[in-house]
Amino acid sequence: MTETDEPVLQEPPVAGDEVETLLGALERQRRTLAWKCSGLDAAGLRTTVGASQVTLGGLLKHLALVEDDMVSQKLLGRPAAEPWSGVDWDSDPDWEWRTAADDTPEELLELWQNAVARSRAGIRQALSRAGLGQPAAYTNSRGETPSLRRLLIDLVEEYARHVGHADMIRESVDGLVGEDPPR
Repeated sequence: MTETDEPVLQEPPVAGDEVETLLGALERQRRTLAWKCSGLDAAGLRTTVGASQVTLGGLLKHLALVEDDMVSQKLLGRPAAEPWSGVDWDSDPDWEWRTAADDTPEELLELWQNAVARSRAGIRQALSRAGLGQPAAYTNSRGETPSLRRLLIDLVEEYARHVGHADMIRESVDGLVGEDPPR
């Protein structure tokens, strides 16, 4: 994982500016996901709840994809990297969910941690250039180009939704509950 000397916010500041608040909200969700997925073996990361096929391992792989897609590809305009570039998404749109069971817990955590590190670096780079209002390198199917601000909101929403899934799955594995990881 890429390391920097720059501190990572643990949560949104109580009275911070817009950048600190958005990044703090994103980091809080990332920390909570890491906590909900920590310390589990392969069986724990493959556990499902009810009829759902969502697993903690699948969440890690999916959110690694989301990090790379939102920041590296959409914001910065970089081509998809491995393992994403080798996937035929048209014939296998749920590839990351389906293949997570083939990966070890260490591989899944490393994949996600590396994607987060790339995103942190890409977001820092983008913020240093032009701030939250800068347009992404991506234009959607309606011809709209989102700002960095919008992509960060989308990342927070994606994590928040999936951290809720992680709460339920982890509780079913070993009873771990709680809103925030211990400090």
